[in-house]
Amino acid sequence: MNVSDIMSSPVFMMGPDEPISHARNLMLKHKISTVVVGDGEKMIGIVSKADLSRKLAQAEPIWRRRPIDKVPVSMVMTEDPITIYPEASISQAGNLMLENNINYLVVMKKGLVGIIAGTDLVRYVSKLEEQKFGKKVHQIISDEPVRVHRHHTINHVMEEMDKNNVEEVLVVDDSENVVGLISINNIALNIMAEADGSLPTKNIKMTRRPTAGGQRAHRYIKEVPLVAEDIMSDINTTVKWDDSAIKAAKLIVEENSRILPVEKDGEIVSVVRRKDLIRIAQ
Repeated sequence: MNVSDIMSSPVFMMGPDEPISHARNLMLKHKISTVVVGDGEKMIGIVSKADLSRKLAQAEPIWRRRPIDKVPVSMVMTEDPITIYPEASISQAGNLMLENNINYLVVMKKGLVGIIAGTDLVRYVSKLEEQKFGKKVHQIISDEPVRVHRHHTINHVMEEMDKNNVEEVLVVDDSENVVGLISINNIALNIMAEADGSLPTKNIKMTRRPTAGGQRAHRYIKEVPLVAEDIMSDINTTVKWDDSAIKAAKLIVEENSRILPVEKDGEIVSVVRRKDLIRIAQ
């Protein structure tokens, strides 16, 4: 089995001058994470959900005042993406992704023929026979999960992702109990929620205390930034510490997720990431 057997083809393409709102809509409509940017039939770049979230977050303030249907995708795309041949082995594809810390490869042979993503490799792993692969979940975990508080701002969440070079974080409450998770997907969908391209906010009702003279309290509206708990996903699925790695791969495919919380003795203690499972495909 090689790359051509598990890649996605055909791919969705858009022009470099088309707005990022079009890329976002394609991702939502077709449940994809990457769109190829081309000039005619020539590929010049690729845009992913990670590009939409990370690069917009790092952009100059003026970007955030521009409507997302006015920002061309060429400003956030990754130029000259890493490519691979369709005849290459799945092991070679996995190695390239891990070595370059990326989640997709463009498949080329006299032109663009497809895209192979981390999801495709995890789906391949999920079909391996458990009897022939005996590793448990705790044996493939590579990194400690990054945690943020439920009241941390989205900017702080993105800073933690960037600092730790991860695409997912766990959200905890005051007691350090895990209450949700945030992935790059959550941010990609929320960061462009406002028409002017700014980070979204919310309105909360505040009450002023009465004065000593007996003046009545009154309420007013205050605009505040969204925080982690506003965009986090609930944790509905976990994998056990001693479950098989193949089971973890199957669950990640079923949930269409990048990360799977790991449970031990009734508590979430770690996570399995796509890259942990991609290593199994070596």
